[in-house]
Amino acid sequence: MVEDRMNSKSLPPLNWLRTFEVAARSLNFTKAAQELHLTQGAVSQQIRLLEGHLGVALFTRLPRGLALTDEGMSYLPVVQDSISRLAAATNELFSQDQRTPVKIRGSLSFFVHWLAPRLTDFHALHSNIDIRYISSLWVKDSEVDDDFEIRWGSGQWPGYVSQRLSWDRLFPVCCPDLLERSPIHSTSDLSGHTLLHVLGYEEGWGYWLSMMNETRVDPSRGMQLDTLLASLRMAELGMGIALARSSMVEDMLSDGRLVAPLTEQVEASESFYLVQRSGKTLSVEAHIFLDWLERTLRAK
Repeated sequence: MVEDRMNSKSLPPLNWLRTFEVAARSLNFTKAAQELHLTQGAVSQQIRLLEGHLGVALFTRLPRGLALTDEGMSYLPVVQDSISRLAAATNELFSQDQRTPVKIRGSLSFFVHWLAPRLTDFHALHSNIDIRYISSLWVKDSEVDDDFEIRWGSGQWPGYVSQRLSWDRLFPVCCPDLLERSPIHSTSDLSGHTLLHVLGYEEGWGYWLSMMNETRVDPSRGMQLDTLLASLRMAELGMGIALARSSMVEDMLSDGRLVAPLTEQVEASESFYLVQRSGKTLSVEAHIFLDWLERTLRAK
């Protein structure tokens, strides 16, 4: 590993790469100098320095112009792509006329199954407001930049104000094909199927089965997954039975991707909440999003 680092080629200065890109595009040092607002001598010098740094010739000097060597032709698209990506990221992150996005962090499952289908309405009303939703799977030391957070819980978090977004019931779901192969008529029939568990949820299969007074099904068996999104996808693929939260499966039940084999349901004591820091000053855009969300909830 140390030897690999010692033998690796260090990155050349960005201005050398930019000069190479312009010169390679025009195949003329004079035109490159005009575009870069440099002298022709400065362009030639930077190309020589770059070639010396890389240890290869990038241009072949011809009587009437330039041609790229094989190494130069291979290097050019790499340099162009890197400069293009850097320019795009710089413009996106630091543009002075950039619009202020509404920054939300939270459950990926909630975004996919609840918020995303409703954002089409928000965009139709406020196409000038950008949404930046970051999954809580991404680790972040500080939340000061976020306007809102989506959390699953009781709604009580010190230092935060919260607004309830869902009123959930818990019940088993699976794909229709699985049910045809192995019908489920009662809770005891679940013993013949793989239970799909979601890590981190207190009200999981053990809780649901205990509320059903079902002792013939072992709640410790099955597949462990880290998101509800993953468990619903596995259920859709016929890999087992997921314990659904009602707000997350409305569309999947209505279009037949999932079915609820049993009528038994349990009221969830926890729900999804929109959370923000107490006393945090929201941008105009964040206030508009919050007003829209409140109207959407009242219309349910």
